[in-house]
Amino acid sequence: MRKRKKKVKKSKSPKKVKISKIKNKAKLNIKLSEKRNISSGADEKPEIKKIKKQPTEKRLYSLKDYVVYPKHGVGKITAVEKASIGEIEIQFYKIFIAKEKLTLTVPINQQSKLRPISSINQINKCISILKTKPKIKRTMWSRRAQEYDQKINSGKIYELAEVVKDLNKNTDIIADQSYSERQLFEKAYERLKSEFEAVLNINPEDVQKKMDKALGRNRISTETE
Repeated sequence: MRKRKKKVKKSKSPKKVKISKIKNKAKLNIKLSEKRNISSGADEKPEIKKIKKQPTEKRLYSLKDYVVYPKHGVGKITAVEKASIGEIEIQFYKIFIAKEKLTLTVPINQQSKLRPISSINQINKCISILKTKPKIKRTMWSRRAQEYDQKINSGKIYELAEVVKDLNKNTDIIADQSYSERQLFEKAYERLKSEFEAVLNINPEDVQKKMDKALGRNRISTETE
C-alpha cells in the first residue's frame, strides 16, 4: 500500500509577518490621528473676524434745521455743500452758532456728535427739573465745577437743566455767587435758553420769563436798587 504523504503547512516567512504588522500599526495610527483631529476641531471655535464699517450718516438734516453741537450749543444749518479732497467727494453741513458767532463745518458721515433739537415734551420735562430743589453737594468746588462743565458740554438737555437748577441762587445779586459759579450758571442758562427759543419759537424775553418763573428767580433791576 502506498503511504499518504502528510501535507506540511507552509509557515509564513518572518519577513511577511513583520510587514503585515507594520501595515496594521500604520492603519491604527491613521485612525487615531483622524479621531484626534475631529475632536480637536469640535473643541476649537472658529475665529470671527470683525469687519470695520466706515462711519455712515445717522440722520439727514435739511437747510435751516436747528441742531445741537454739544460743545457749542444750538446752531442752524445754513448750507449743505460738497467738496472734493483728492478723488473723494465729501458732503458737509455749515452750522452757524449764533450765541458764539461761529460757523462749524461738519461732514454728514461724521455727525455722531450732532443731535436734533428737543421735542415739546422734553422741554416740559426740563421745566419740571428747574422747579425741583437744587442738590447740595459737600465735595470740593473744583471737583463739582468739573462735573458741571462736563454736563454742560455733554449735549444732553436734562443734564443741562440740572446744572441750571443746582447753580441757581434765586437772585441776580452778584454777591450771592462766586465768579466761577456765576460763569458756569450763565453758560448753562444761555445754552438751555437758546434751545427753548428754537423749540418754542417765541422771543427771548418770553423764554427768559418762563425759565425764571420755573427757577423762582427774583429779578432785581439796577434802577430799583
